[in-house]
Parts: sequence; C-alpha cells; structure tokens
Amino acid sequence: MPQNLNKTLRTLCEDIQESDIGKKFTFKGWVMHYRDHGGLIFIDLRDYSGILQIVFDENIDKESFKIAKKLKNEYVVSITGTVRKRPQGTENTGLKTGSIEIISESVDVLNTCEVLPFQIDEENDVNEFTRLKYRYLDLRSKRLKENLIFRSNFTYLIRDFLNNKGFFDIETPFLTKSTPEGSRDFLVPSRLNEGHFFALPQSPQLFKQILMVSGFERYYQIVRCFRDEDLRSDRQPEFTQLDMEMSFVETEDIISITEDLFALIFNKLLNIKLEKPFKVLDYDEAMDKYGSDKPDTRFELLINNLTDTFTNSALNVFKDNIQKGGVIKAICLPNGSNLLSRKDIDELLNIVKDFGAKGLAWTKVGENGLLEGGIAKFISDDEREKTVARLGAKNGDIIFYQSDSKKTAESVLGRLRLHLAKTYGLIPEGRFDILWVVNFPLFEYSEEEKKIVSVHHPFTSPAEKDLNKLENNPLSVKSDSYDLVLNGEEIGGGSIRIHDTKLQGKIFEILSISPEEAKAKFGFLLDALSFGAPPHGGIAFGVDRILMLLKNENSIREVIAFPKTQKAYCPLTDAPSVVKDIQLRELGIKLRETAGKNLKSE
Repeated sequence: MPQNLNKTLRTLCEDIQESDIGKKFTFKGWVMHYRDHGGLIFIDLRDYSGILQIVFDENIDKESFKIAKKLKNEYVVSITGTVRKRPQGTENTGLKTGSIEIISESVDVLNTCEVLPFQIDEENDVNEFTRLKYRYLDLRSKRLKENLIFRSNFTYLIRDFLNNKGFFDIETPFLTKSTPEGSRDFLVPSRLNEGHFFALPQSPQLFKQILMVSGFERYYQIVRCFRDEDLRSDRQPEFTQLDMEMSFVETEDIISITEDLFALIFNKLLNIKLEKPFKVLDYDEAMDKYGSDKPDTRFELLINNLTDTFTNSALNVFKDNIQKGGVIKAICLPNGSNLLSRKDIDELLNIVKDFGAKGLAWTKVGENGLLEGGIAKFISDDEREKTVARLGAKNGDIIFYQSDSKKTAESVLGRLRLHLAKTYGLIPEGRFDILWVVNFPLFEYSEEEKKIVSVHHPFTSPAEKDLNKLENNPLSVKSDSYDLVLNGEEIGGGSIRIHDTKLQGKIFEILSISPEEAKAKFGFLLDALSFGAPPHGGIAFGVDRILMLLKNENSIREVIAFPKTQKAYCPLTDAPSVVKDIQLRELGIKLRETAGKNLKSE
C-alpha cells in the first residue's frame, strides 16, 4: 500500500500503483525532464522516492497547462492530479511507476531554479571539482541518492543487529590527547589553555578499552575518525568507522559475531547469501601465495616459490640472490602471449620499478613446455621442467620472475598480480570474496626508525603460544589479531588486547618505549588497566570502504555526502580557509608569512 494515501498534504511519487487509477493525489518535487508536444506537456517529477510522469493537457486544464509552459528543469512544484493508465505502447518498464501517469488538475511553482552548472544525472561528463562545488545538485542524481539511501539502510541494520546482541552505543570524545597511532593527528588549539592542543581521534581505541575496564562488556559506535594523511580513492581526512569492543571474549567470539553481521548485511541489502564460516587464511600463506595481507581471491594467478629450482642457476642474479638468503618467485599469466606484446612486457618493467623491483625477468611458454624469450636461454631443461610443472604453465602463457628478498619479491609480484588482473579482465564481475587473515606478526623492524615497531598497535596481545619468544626472538612472535578482507580490500581489523600491566610493560620495552614515555603518552589507559581490567578484544570496520565495494564504486567519495578532494579541500564550503587575525591572537598563534595560500587554484 502507498505510504501516504491518507495524507492530503502530499503523496510520494513511488507510492502510486495501478490500483490507484482514478484517485486524486498531491505530489511535490523537482522537474526532472520537460517535453512539450504541442497541446500536451509531459514532465518527469522527481522526489526522493522516485520518478512519476505528469501530463498537462490543454483541453483538460488550461490554467495548469499555461503554468506548465513556463516550467524548467529543477523547478520545485506541487501538482494535484488523477492517476490514469498510460496509453498502450508508451509504458516505461525502467520505472516502478512506468505503467501509470498523473493528469494534472492544478500546479503551483514552489521555487524556480537558476541555470544549472551541469545536468543532473550526467555527472560522468563533469569534473569532480565542479560536482563537489555544487554537491547539493550532484546528490540529486539517481546514483548518489541511491548510494546514500543504501548507506542509511546499512547503518540501520548494524545498529539493529548490535542492539539486539546486547551492545551499548556509547559516544567517545572528539577533543582528546594526541597519541602516536601511525598517522598524523589533526590538532585543535585550546583557547583556554594557551600553547596546548587537543587532537581529533584517529580512532576511539583507548576509550573503548577504558569502557571495557568500566564494565560495559559490549560497546559499539559508528564514529567519525580523523587522520591527516595523504589521500587517495579510498581515503578521506575524516571517515566513518564501525567500532566494536567486547569483554571476556576470544578471537572466535569476535569472528562469529562479525560473520553473523555481514551475512545479514549481504542478505538484506544485496540479496546475497554468504557461506559461513568465512574462509580463513594464515598471514604467512597470504603473503606466500598472493603477496598481500589483503589478498584478492576472486582470481588465481598465484605466486609460486621457485627458489629450490634455481639454486644452481646459470643466471648470476638468481644464484647470487639465493646465496644471500633471497628467493626466486614467479607468477604465470594464462594466454599472456596473446595478451601482451613485447612493448607491453617492456612497459611492465617500469611499472614494477614503481612497486620496488630492481627488474622483471620473463619467459614465454611454447609448445611442449619449451620456454622462449627473456631469460629462457639461461634456464636448463631440468629447471624448465620443474618451473612449468610447479606453475601449471601451458602453451601461450607468460611467466614473470622476481629475484629479491622474500618481502620485496612477494610485494612486487602481489602488486603485479593485481595490475595484470585489472588490465586484462581476470576479475569476475559481481563476485564478492570475503575472508579472514589471521596470525599477523606482532612486530616488524622499521628500517626508517631503526627499531622494532608494532604491526598493528602496542596494545595488541601476543599469541599465547609465542609468549616465551618475547625475550629472545620478538620478531618471530605472532599476534592474536585478525583482518577481514573483501575483494582484496581490508575492510576491518582488530585483536585481543593486552589487559595485564606487566605484559604491557614488556611490550613497551621491546618497542623502546620507556616507562616515562609510556606514562606521558598512554598514562590514563595504563592506570585504567591496573584497576581490574577484564580480558577484552575488538574490531573496527571502515564503513566508507565497505560501502564503496558493495556499491561497486571506484572511490569512497561516491558514498559520502560531503567529501573532500584529494587535496583535502571542500569546494562546497571553501574549507579549509584562512581565519581572522583576532581569532589567531585569541589562540596564541602566529602564522608564517608563506601560510594561507589560495587552495582553489590547486
């Protein structure tokens, strides 16, 4: 049944159906399309629910017809008329209301519209800066409107699901202390405490752990987070995160409730049934086979280890690398000989250099498994047979090799794998592959900082089985952490947290964080952990990134109402902008003479 049939004030466009033929209603919305056929004028009326065709007939209502003559696209109108069936052969099967129309009996112009800077629903021909400058027009387009309604339904499902699971929705502060969390903080100067600054939170990590100490055993929040980092298609300076934390849980509990949530989302919003439990991939296996800790498993093109095959290689670069502890890894592109010209292969060399490679070796596979071109003349018959067998290579395939450290070889081939798949259409459309990656290293060595750093954050719990390695071999310690990956994108990650102050102190020691430094940076959390902190763990999800993937968009800007450009600039509001000197003086701030350049010109 239509939602508003009992309301004389207004009825939504898509509330009308064939059973309402002969009834009179009032509609309010925007003129989307205008067509003058002489004695008949047709408009498509658009409101947030959809589109409805309105007919103005000079012979039925001369006054309405006279007003309709002056209508233009995006005028706001109120129309009262009677529902009738469209003449046979004029139906529009692309519209929910395509079998009916409204014959107008009265029309009021509620507002006019200036000449549009671009036509609504034709944003593909408009540059993004213009779209964002006139975002209120851009959001009238069908695609973006549906994206934001989808987002609303998405967050409603999350709240409903978690509320029914005993979670509490609790807000945490936006003005907080600057803590090292991996990215640059946005700082907010304090007028009342001159020379001191708040930071906008990169995540609610510390507060949600304090909530666990406070006895709120199940917390969640759909929260804004802020990171002052270089932007790209899946990053914004402010973004939305689904944050969850639970007490007295183990990894399996968090994985289970997450899978139930995502199964519900896919079922309700996409009519897709996800099979549970989700696939689980060990971190080491993910790196070994896919060259990524967020593997895209929608296609094969797996990485294979050929180090044992080329131990005595005639190719010095292979042999020397292996003797230094490096590896030889390779991927095989099916039918590559027909897909890539020699020029294409040469261009790949420049591409992989951007990935961190020193070079790119290759061979083509000919008849009977013979190798041709590239480094084929340096490969013995035994090496050739083992390579072809290991890779399952067939006539017409191309094999690409990387000789480097394990980390570099896997990273380069992982990125090359994705490049080839996207370039040559190896990724099936409409497919969703969701999986867990587990058993991440707890630490890694930073060449830049010349010390051990956390892979996730310093409150991540070590795997219990590896606690005895902390003292003498910390880089071999695995963490009790987990990432959720969808179509090669990390959409969420979390861990069991450290709740024991002694263990936390040991982790700080390994990270070269002194007790004094730890107290200064995390003192309030460390104090809280000493007052009966329960075992707890959690997970956080990138809402914008998930929505981007579910709606098959190429940028998270298409699922955010008012995003920034890649320069972190808002063309709509002209933010960030310069402020008056008096505001700066109140804050005790003086700018350099070079500050305050015009962002519009960039």
